[in-house]
Amino acid sequence: MAKSKVRGEIDPKAQARRVLKALKATYPEATCALVHDGPFQLLVATILSAQCTDARVNMVTPELFRRFPDAAALAAADAAEVEDVIRSTGFFRSKAKNVQAMAAALQTDHGGRVPQDLDALTALAGVGRKTANVVLGTAFGLASGVVVDTHVKRVSHRLGLTTRQDPERVERDLAAIFPRKEWVDLSHRVILHGRRICVARKPRCSVCPMVDFCPRVGVTSSA
Repeated sequence: MAKSKVRGEIDPKAQARRVLKALKATYPEATCALVHDGPFQLLVATILSAQCTDARVNMVTPELFRRFPDAAALAAADAAEVEDVIRSTGFFRSKAKNVQAMAAALQTDHGGRVPQDLDALTALAGVGRKTANVVLGTAFGLASGVVVDTHVKRVSHRLGLTTRQDPERVERDLAAIFPRKEWVDLSHRVILHGRRICVARKPRCSVCPMVDFCPRVGVTSSA
């Protein structure tokens, strides 16, 4: 295994260009893994995905949206019924409370529609910067920032693109070295790479398209 380097030994922008080229070639059609139909469904699904796999959320949301197809219906729903439908996503009581409060705010403040504004989104219950970036980028094609989840954070560290731990600081580092027009697809591609190859335990470095230039920061064992 090649010896790990620190970020200071890497030209971040040059590394970003190499990473982007490899990701585009490997994951040309990468998209959001949360199955949804429109901004409202994506917003709800993203809130539910906290501390939960996208696959599990995708198992729950069809029934949730069948019963509560829009903000008005979700806001007016019986809390116990919402909790029961989303129970398997974990933290179901707080998530039910958040999605219903979010839906109520959409009704009262935004005419039942999801706002296309970062500040307005993050003012909603259960919506942090990551969730807002997901919705703005995927539903509206607006590059408000780079989505930083556990996969993006891990892969970015290993590639030497950031040394930060705080997601917002990681986001700032990535936004500084990748073109804004690439931010939305970049997030989808890095997440997919983190799920398929650069996994948390024993990353599959032998089949990684970036093996020749990845410093493998923090990697102690690989396949």
